[in-house]
Amino acid sequence: MDTPPAPAALAAKIRTLAPSMTRSMQRVAEAVADDPAGCAALTVTGLAELTGTSEATVVRTARLLGYPGYRDLRLALAGLAAHMQSGVAPSVTADIRVDDPIADVVAKLAYDEQQTLADTAAGLDTGQLSAAVTAAATARRIDIYGVGASALVGADLAQKLLRIGLVAHAHADPHLAVTGAVQLRSGDVAVAITHSGSTGDVIEPLRVAFERGATTIAITGRPDSPVAQYADQVLTTSTARETELRPAAMSSRTGQLLVVDCLFIGVAQRTYESAAPALAASYEALAHRHSPRTAAVPRDRAEPR
Repeated sequence: MDTPPAPAALAAKIRTLAPSMTRSMQRVAEAVADDPAGCAALTVTGLAELTGTSEATVVRTARLLGYPGYRDLRLALAGLAAHMQSGVAPSVTADIRVDDPIADVVAKLAYDEQQTLADTAAGLDTGQLSAAVTAAATARRIDIYGVGASALVGADLAQKLLRIGLVAHAHADPHLAVTGAVQLRSGDVAVAITHSGSTGDVIEPLRVAFERGATTIAITGRPDSPVAQYADQVLTTSTARETELRPAAMSSRTGQLLVVDCLFIGVAQRTYESAAPALAASYEALAHRHSPRTAAVPRDRAEPR
């Protein structure tokens, strides 16, 4: 079994997994998230009675959250309660109202972005991340799939990898994604980016790549979603906080970009001897292109050769 999450990561784990739980397990998760100190003082029977569930449901919830049993979850809840008491409660919430002053919008968005990053970092499985880095660092080719806002994240990853000399393609068109996936084989890598984990246009090329023998990676907010069944490594992002004025695409992109940056830096570290010169060369080429002193002067068509 994987190492249980630290107390500070427990809240993020609950937010990530709660949407995929059964309703009875959600009641247990909501109870421990709302009152970790109170629940830490309860026996398994007491928590089952509080939430109107069974002892077996409480134990299953603890195991889904990454703990061997309820006793380990109680210890984590006690640690989480102590962590919360020692911290400073946020002065703003992420609920943006239509009549909010722009200063409040800035403050609320900044807080929400910070929380998304903290939750994603706390819940990211570094073992899976390390395996993904190893595969990408030695890949012959890396294909990346994403649509909508996730396509923007995929393009960001591709251009980063290109600048350190790797062969990377970002596919936002589902037809081209599948066309490229059939060309993959063992030694290649396919990365699917989908917050919901159920986007068919992203799952299909990943499935094809998986069946062709490529190493497959999923970046998703739902680790037990359909995309995960075709992923060798699953990198989990924080569950998006969707509001009327802030769709999930905005919230999820923050966590996705953090995971992409972690993946890229890991690959750059593993390939440093070739990555550093490639990155320097790209900087030099771009600087040369934008320098007014080195801008190309059009040749006069009438000039004799």
